[in-house]
Amino acid sequence: MYLFNYNDFAMEERNKTLGEFIIEKQKDHQYSSGELSKIINSIRLAAKVVNYKVNKAGLVDIIGAAGEQNIQGEDQQKLDVYANEVFIQTLINREIVCGIASEENDDFITVEGLDSGHNNKYVVLMDPLDGSSNIDVNVSVGTIFSVYKRITPIGTPVTLEDFLQPGTAQVAAGYVIYGTSTMLVYTTGHGVNGFTLNPAIGTFYLSHPNMKFREDGNIYSINEGNYIHFPQGVKDYIKYCQTEEGDRPYTSRYIGSLVSDIHRNMIKGGIYIYPTSSKAQKGKLRLLYECNPVAFVVEQAGGKASDGFGRIMEIQPTELHQRVPFFCGSLNMVEKAEDFMMKAKLSKY
Repeated sequence: MYLFNYNDFAMEERNKTLGEFIIEKQKDHQYSSGELSKIINSIRLAAKVVNYKVNKAGLVDIIGAAGEQNIQGEDQQKLDVYANEVFIQTLINREIVCGIASEENDDFITVEGLDSGHNNKYVVLMDPLDGSSNIDVNVSVGTIFSVYKRITPIGTPVTLEDFLQPGTAQVAAGYVIYGTSTMLVYTTGHGVNGFTLNPAIGTFYLSHPNMKFREDGNIYSINEGNYIHFPQGVKDYIKYCQTEEGDRPYTSRYIGSLVSDIHRNMIKGGIYIYPTSSKAQKGKLRLLYECNPVAFVVEQAGGKASDGFGRIMEIQPTELHQRVPFFCGSLNMVEKAEDFMMKAKLSKY
């Protein structure tokens, strides 16, 4: 039997809600007219709807493959399709964005307002349900999102140019993790804050203010089953992580859901690596939907995000579904991995 604890409820009531936090932080954006706050609010709403379905996944016909593939040739899960539709429709219905790009769609979506104009300032890029193949085995999944200001003239339809911006141009980014509790973590370039959903009343509360990566950690997250296919620099770094010396060997922890692995490492300290391989010459993760938004969050939390040689957010995108290798997490761990990558590269010459 559940016993209501008034003290716990009273403590939660004293915490800021996500809505209150958004209003309070509008002053951080000198020329803000409210659109960015409305986008975050829309993502909050869509996340609650998706969370409801995720938590019912074992009870209704929402798990398993949808029978189609996305643009990357990956089998779409039913929840992929559902989450994609929820986030897209929520953003469109609020009339606050001029364009949307999703990992699940071949091309970007142009959004025209009720006045038959294209007067909104922002575009949103997203991975609506990261790690969705884990749904069937009840492992945490997530949503990743990224917000940019359009660069084409207001009043005209968006073009591909509006979406192919480097990560340094992001004005907001974050993720939602659907796990033992549901959390929304985001940044607008002024630090990282996490909000936990109270499902009883449907409200997100500020639970993790000013989130920070440790400079050092003792967790490395990589799919070691692909070891034989990794570049030499990654193999050398893995051996370094496993060597008994100083604070090593490190602990290997890999969930296979980017949001889950990043979230754990941000709280406990660690590095996440998804490199190129002989099976994926360009890497597997998408620059625009996964790497750039996660990199923005990681950097704002004091960590580092790299392609193994340089800053992820400085890469100039050339296509919507571009893939890149990804190293991110605690600053010193990422820099050490970069050292091994550079040494392996130089040894070839």
